[in-house]
Amino acid sequence: MKSLRSLVLGARSTLKTGAGAVTRETPSVIVRCAWAAALRGILVVLMVAAGIGLARPALAGAPLAGLGPNVVVFDPSMPVWQIKATADAIWAAQVDDEMGGNRYALLFKPGTYGMPGQPLQINVGYYTEVMGLGESPGDVTIVGKVEVRNRCFNDPSNPEFIGCFALNNFWRGISNLTIQVDGSGQDGCTASSNFWAVSQAVSMRRVEVRGGNLSLMDYCTGPSFASGGFIADSAAGVLINGSQQQWYTRNSNVAVWTNAVWNQVFTGVIGAPDDSTFPNPPYTTLETTPVSREKPYLHVKDGQAFVRVPDARFDTKGTSWSAGLPAGRSLPLSSFFVARPGDRVQTINAALARGRHLLLTPGVYPIDSSIEVRHPNTVVLGLGLATLKAVRGSTPLVVKDNPGIVIAGVTIDAGETLSKVLLQVGKSRGERGTAKADPANPITLSDVYFRVGGPYVGKTQTAMQIDSDGVLIDHTWVWRADHGIEGFNRADGAFGDNERWRTNIGTVGLIVNGDDVTATGLFVEHFQTYNTLWNGERGRVYLYQNELPYDPPSQAEWYRPDGTLGYPGYKVADHVQQHSLWGAGVYCFNRNNPSIVTQNGYEVPRGPGISLVHVMTKNLSGPGTINAVVNGVGAKVDGIPDPGDPDNYEDPSYVIRYP
Repeated sequence: MKSLRSLVLGARSTLKTGAGAVTRETPSVIVRCAWAAALRGILVVLMVAAGIGLARPALAGAPLAGLGPNVVVFDPSMPVWQIKATADAIWAAQVDDEMGGNRYALLFKPGTYGMPGQPLQINVGYYTEVMGLGESPGDVTIVGKVEVRNRCFNDPSNPEFIGCFALNNFWRGISNLTIQVDGSGQDGCTASSNFWAVSQAVSMRRVEVRGGNLSLMDYCTGPSFASGGFIADSAAGVLINGSQQQWYTRNSNVAVWTNAVWNQVFTGVIGAPDDSTFPNPPYTTLETTPVSREKPYLHVKDGQAFVRVPDARFDTKGTSWSAGLPAGRSLPLSSFFVARPGDRVQTINAALARGRHLLLTPGVYPIDSSIEVRHPNTVVLGLGLATLKAVRGSTPLVVKDNPGIVIAGVTIDAGETLSKVLLQVGKSRGERGTAKADPANPITLSDVYFRVGGPYVGKTQTAMQIDSDGVLIDHTWVWRADHGIEGFNRADGAFGDNERWRTNIGTVGLIVNGDDVTATGLFVEHFQTYNTLWNGERGRVYLYQNELPYDPPSQAEWYRPDGTLGYPGYKVADHVQQHSLWGAGVYCFNRNNPSIVTQNGYEVPRGPGISLVHVMTKNLSGPGTINAVVNGVGAKVDGIPDPGDPDNYEDPSYVIRYP
């Protein structure tokens, strides 16, 4: 998460304009606004009564009619007012439902929606995906906007509980369409940009934005803090990064990227900014992406529904679709087992064993054993952030060591009973025998998210373990919750207490034992020992974002057995000989105990095959200390500005290259 999310985040909000840079620093506190939620609930009831409905079924005869009530299919023949009313009703239900159980997918069939002066303008709330159903992004055009705005809070009894920000705008997505920006009817501040003010567990894929700016912050309401995020295979003109603390952009086209805050990484992006003056601004730019595979997506053609599965690509730049349909395969929807919440794991596994693929429709799935993906080239695709919840200490998803398996759009939650692991990919080297990795056809994980706590108590030893070789992790957020509705807040209303540390158990976030594993967009936060532990050879990571746990009760509970102060946010095992990391941030905010110290943000072996480029640590303007960036190198961060600092603000500590 990001730290308001906790109580106070003094993150700078920087937006470059023609007149220069404006910097703002404001404390933020998150609260739930009960009266606003109630008002939105009334609106939803009225809309349902009017016949608009929250979950409009697919149109008669549509090939997607069997995907359940929370998959909403729009047709360009539908009136704009009707589409907007349906989308607005879902947004009203989801805008504050951060820990809720509803999931939605809004699908747009090929065609144009809205027209100049009469646009379609919709907002996207929690657990909602907006997707075009064309083969290419240009097949679906929305004249108007598809936006995420700041989430606003208002507690008149406490002036500090008033504000609008995007730090908790998690769990949503947009893909495979074109936005022709039309702000007709909006005020002068908002009209020129499509706002996508988001943070973790949010992806923008295969989207083209025309006719206006794409802004990753909502600068029209303040303080506008944001902490994302991920864009892939997309195109935009002016892209305003604004207050985004970190961001990863892959295989895209941009005309202008306006600014950076702490850590922005670009691989294979046409128009990416130059990074020669790092850390001012803190850009990390690579000419190409060494390995990528775009996420599978639904599309319709000649009255039939398919899932398009793009091939892996190597050393690429720009979008995959600019020169036509990229290489891949189209699987008929009939080749998928279409699952709904409540389906038994045995039923799902029987379908997978027969060679079917798996489509998870929106919802929360209690999983009491393991869904097992065994066959090469199997596709598991979730819609609307479909969520697998561990029951009775299960491992909800197990992926066997076979090439070409793709897991995409799936969220995995820990349950109340301790799980050994939530996602297991492959077997350990001693168990699996001969490696089955195919470098040309890697196991791929796209938009796979994890939660340990938040909506309910969660417990796991490890969230994700990668034992196969050659795996591609293309965007993940592995989160041990720093806030939620489990009832851990203190009686005085403060966020920090010791009960979360001892009850929401997340020992390790990610363990990588396989060789030649690549991660493009890796976010791991708040685990109680190692957030990321990399044991395999030749690992490559492009953008890493980590927050150390906020809630250790004491230094005694944040020691390693050898006496070292705390655990690094990123650990490469001592025996590893080759490893590379580009663009990384490790943050601290020790809200339970301000005296807690962590020795290093990163720990890696010393050797000629180890390379860290553009790595940093940051105190999130609160308590706690990281003594060094990597292996004792790099300045300490403790939240205290250096004497004479002109803005009275402690900057991150950067190491440009290690060793």
